[in-house]
Amino acid sequence: MPNAVKKMAGVPLNPAEQAAEAVRGRMYDCIDRHKSFRLEAGAGAGKTYSLVEALKYLIDKNGVDLQRKHQQVACITFTNVATQEIESRTDRHPVIRPSTIHSFCWFLIRNFQPALRAQLPKIERWSEILQEIGGLGSRRIGYDEFGHRDVDETSVALHHDDVLTLAIELMKETKFRTLLAHRFPILLIDEYQDTNKDLVEALKNHFLATGEGPFIGFFGDHWQKIYGYGCGGIEHPSLEVLGKGANFRSVPAIVECLNRMRPELPQEVKDPKAQGYVGIYHTNGWPGKRLTGQHWRGDLPAGEAHAYLKLLKQRLEMEGWDLSAPQTKILMLTHRVLAAEQGYGTIASIFEYTDAYVKKEDSHIAFFCDVLEPVCAAYQGRKFGEMFAILGGGTTGVTTGSDKIAWARDMDRLLELRVSGTIGSVLDHLKKTHRPRLPEAVDRRERRLANPPQTPTDEESRSIERLRALREIPYREVIALDRFIDDETPFSTKHGVKGAEFQNVLVVFGRGWNQYDFNQFLEWGGSPNDVPSNRQDAYERNRNLFYVVCSRPKTRLAALFTQELSNPAMRTLEKWFGKASIHPLI
Repeated sequence: MPNAVKKMAGVPLNPAEQAAEAVRGRMYDCIDRHKSFRLEAGAGAGKTYSLVEALKYLIDKNGVDLQRKHQQVACITFTNVATQEIESRTDRHPVIRPSTIHSFCWFLIRNFQPALRAQLPKIERWSEILQEIGGLGSRRIGYDEFGHRDVDETSVALHHDDVLTLAIELMKETKFRTLLAHRFPILLIDEYQDTNKDLVEALKNHFLATGEGPFIGFFGDHWQKIYGYGCGGIEHPSLEVLGKGANFRSVPAIVECLNRMRPELPQEVKDPKAQGYVGIYHTNGWPGKRLTGQHWRGDLPAGEAHAYLKLLKQRLEMEGWDLSAPQTKILMLTHRVLAAEQGYGTIASIFEYTDAYVKKEDSHIAFFCDVLEPVCAAYQGRKFGEMFAILGGGTTGVTTGSDKIAWARDMDRLLELRVSGTIGSVLDHLKKTHRPRLPEAVDRRERRLANPPQTPTDEESRSIERLRALREIPYREVIALDRFIDDETPFSTKHGVKGAEFQNVLVVFGRGWNQYDFNQFLEWGGSPNDVPSNRQDAYERNRNLFYVVCSRPKTRLAALFTQELSNPAMRTLEKWFGKASIHPLI
């Protein structure tokens, strides 16, 4: 029942609803005063709901005037899926323009061709490309949703990053800023923490600092920035900070822990009487020799880690947990030696760092998991519209009978190679068919492998050898890796654990991640103000991932640490979760 209806019916609001009402009133006040703001919505607070409320309020209050002036509210989302959700929840109202940041920036800059032509050669990668082809000539600059760098006789196509770089440069021009502000007097940005930091700096410098330009509302949570890119927190004197102290997701047992972890944004729960469970399990009592090495030190060997996980699962089932997939999400933040039992052990063995493949920092892995596998899944499901949407507007679709035959032939062969061939054979097939075509970063590495530099650097030699080894691996390991990333880590970009919620969550914390050391994080967590300045980024990176995974469950949370925990780390756990919730696993 909506809060307004509850009030009319005399039904009291629950604590979470009361907290949400308070911040909604402050948000509407900012809109009325044309005061830029940052709405900080912690886990389970209903950030998207607040964003939609703001859009509907703007439609009711300013819709007619905006339409008369041919103006719109720009709503910047993080994904195409989020864009579609905003469109649906605002009934595709003509004054609301939801789009991803790249699409929005391209819409702004696309007609500034002379300025784009002047700036493009200043981008390092384009400087190399243009030198190879003898200059830009009369080619028109374009962009499609797939974001490949490409050149033909009449045009050049930009990469996603190029669009942002060019938009930032054009924002330095008064004429461009004036046109932007006139066309879009209101700018709302979803998931602000994941927005390009240089673009955010440009908005701060040219609009927030000057008091000119569009009124800006930032929606997000800097504690939920878990990807390598993005600005994280946004601070500026002209921004009013609105903390949404509500949690509509989790039971009190979990929210109380989150509040102790994050006392500056305390949350109220939906049902103060709801029952739940929090259990933290450690392996400090294991008597054997633990792993050594910079990124492995203190963790259990693979066999023992697996045995402890199996033991905890049995214990939780005895206590009434339903560990089936619909009820319980198991998140694995542990070392790569577990990759063997997941089915991608050879891939794991050729990379020095786990992040390269699990967080898809390697361009080949990113292409396989974010493009090729979704394309194959859509084709197998005969969802051809979805398939071409993934491929983007620059991909030639099916317009004739011969096109249909060619696509079917090439995709059927691709499906065969995924099961029976190597990664190299899949890549060679794609080079031949261009269905789908390789991203520029992947294609460049493939060319470098075929024609290595005469005097490569040590890093180039390692990269070439790693790619050569990757090509020899059966492609079915990619399928297994993609399934693991989606099902058991927070780093999926297709389904996104970050914004998801589950009845129960079991998370395993371990080593093997070059950017994560949860024992060190917990030691810092006891007194975060004492974190060394040169380690602040590392602290926040670990803190955010820890917060995200601990805030996913609705009812039950269990955490297993396969890494040995120091006394200061244990004290932090006791402070956040309570001594009664800490259990040695024996």
